[in-house]
Amino acid sequence: MYLLVLFIPLVSSIVGGLLGRKIGEKGAGIFTSSSIVITFVISLFILFEVGFNGSATYITLWTWMDTSTFNVSFGLIFDSLTAIMLIVVTSVSSLVHIYSTQYMSGDPHLPRFMSYLSLFTFFMLILVTGDNILQLFIGWEGVGLCSYLLINFWYTRLQANKSAIKAMIVNRIGDAALVLAMFIIFYTYKSLDYNIIFALTPYLINDTILILGYSCSTLTLIGILLLVGAAGKSAQLGLHTWLPDAMEGPTPVSALIHAATMVTAGIFLVIRFSPLIEYSSISLFWITVFGAITAFFAATVGLVQNDIKKVIAYSTCSQLGYMLFACGISNYSTGLFHLMNHAFFKALLFLSAGCVIHAMSDEQDMRKLGGLIRSLPFTYSLMLIGSLSLMGFPFLTGFYSKDAILELAYASYTTHGTFAHWLGTISAFFTAFYSMRLLYLTFLTDTNASQGIFKKSHENPLEMSIPLIILGFGSIFVGYLFREAFIGPGSNFFGSSIFVNPENVNLLEAEFLAPIIKWTPVLLSFTGAGSALILYHLNPSFIISMKYYGRDLYIFLNNKWHFDSIYNYYIVKPLMFWGHNISYKVLDRGLIEYVGPQGIILVLRRLGKWISSLQSGYVYNYAFAIFIGTTIYLLLISNIEIYNNMEIIGILPVFAYILHPKS
Repeated sequence: MYLLVLFIPLVSSIVGGLLGRKIGEKGAGIFTSSSIVITFVISLFILFEVGFNGSATYITLWTWMDTSTFNVSFGLIFDSLTAIMLIVVTSVSSLVHIYSTQYMSGDPHLPRFMSYLSLFTFFMLILVTGDNILQLFIGWEGVGLCSYLLINFWYTRLQANKSAIKAMIVNRIGDAALVLAMFIIFYTYKSLDYNIIFALTPYLINDTILILGYSCSTLTLIGILLLVGAAGKSAQLGLHTWLPDAMEGPTPVSALIHAATMVTAGIFLVIRFSPLIEYSSISLFWITVFGAITAFFAATVGLVQNDIKKVIAYSTCSQLGYMLFACGISNYSTGLFHLMNHAFFKALLFLSAGCVIHAMSDEQDMRKLGGLIRSLPFTYSLMLIGSLSLMGFPFLTGFYSKDAILELAYASYTTHGTFAHWLGTISAFFTAFYSMRLLYLTFLTDTNASQGIFKKSHENPLEMSIPLIILGFGSIFVGYLFREAFIGPGSNFFGSSIFVNPENVNLLEAEFLAPIIKWTPVLLSFTGAGSALILYHLNPSFIISMKYYGRDLYIFLNNKWHFDSIYNYYIVKPLMFWGHNISYKVLDRGLIEYVGPQGIILVLRRLGKWISSLQSGYVYNYAFAIFIGTTIYLLLISNIEIYNNMEIIGILPVFAYILHPKS
């Protein structure tokens, strides 16, 4: 049963990719979707056995690499953390597969698309089930590859090419940090196995390592490198720029990347290494700070975006910030709880946006939509549920995890915890504002669409509606059903799969906070949603005037805090200049060519010309050359040193004259 979780998605990808033409578009869609649904059903049994019955399972399949100093087995670990990730990945992936069969119908490359989706799922499952960091890295690189293939699925579009390359390059930075962390872990622990690493960590608290002559705490260095690696995959501040551009891929891809696979990998990495990170207070500090700033940054940028998918994309970036700083305040289970809840309402939002785009002839600009509540009431209802859950409306799924994160941040009673609490609380206001703005501009306001497109808009087929209904129920009930298991006082659901240093536990303190602290995020969410309705419905002229009076602020936010401009001006352009003028012209076409192949060719060519010039065509020249050569040879074998033999030295000019007679 456990091996089928990995085997079925792999077979699904192979069959969909290699036999797609034979089984046809419909056959590929049915086979791949059925395979992932079966994987989800198996994951439910694993959750029951591993999670609720507390029976963690470890499987060693074979010895992968075995040398005198390096031994790695290909093994699987199924604990509560893995079981939850299996449910998140397979549930969302199966719904995206079903949705895609209709959304992508008519595309001649549908079997290839379904194959990529299954491969994406397979690599994510490899990532979460591996029992060592090297196996995790295989899945880590695999999801990066699949994201490139899916973002660039419509490879004839130039912007899709650019976005896919950008995602690949930005993620390479995080991947490089993870590789360095892996090297240091092996150097320190002499192993890459999770159990060995986590068992030895308490004995290495005071261990140091020399970096460029400076002594640094080994655990802190590993923790910071893991943070950088997680920032690349989970789009944290600085390495976030690829995430909005990933919207160039088909909408089901966006749902899968943002809800269950790519971006959750970084958060999973931090949670999995909680037994190591917990012993480094500096790592926890920076994880909290980066998560809080990311949540605030993305929420402010989402306020002024006009592309419906980019608004949801920046909300993903913001919610990932919440998850990360939840880990930074040592509440990994709460961060995982929000990751699971977020998967349902974020997939619902993206797939609902896909229904809108599909109905409006691929129009994504919210300024050209509007009035769709009449023609798309079903889609509106589900998008309303997803948006309310995102903004933390009481008793919906998002409310239980988002508010818990903010309460726990305040109850940590640390500088970085309080900093994260207030930035997260302000971000809740912005989240509610742009969520209601999206709903209003898309469904409630008067339409700005062309008459022909607006009249043709209609609800989508059953294959696209069923996944939305299931995700809608998840966005309402999942948070309530799993709250006690994840963050209930006294819950031992995760057992030893998540470790929290006893001095960092603050769950009880969060239960007894002042009511004003508990209700502030909810009140700000209501205020943000109400402000959006009032400004856009009752006083739209104020919004228009803000674009003039607050022009600099609007440009700053609309240009995403100028991160792309800064990178292009200070990093990309200097690197391109250096690459062309220094690396290419001076080194490649200069030094390396003259010292390397080009120089060898030039020397051989000139040597060949000189040797060919010795061929005068006169027999007496050749006879004299043979005579001189024979003489020299005889002198050498007679052990007579040539440099003391003045007779031969005197003959050499004559020899040269005969070989090169004057014309």
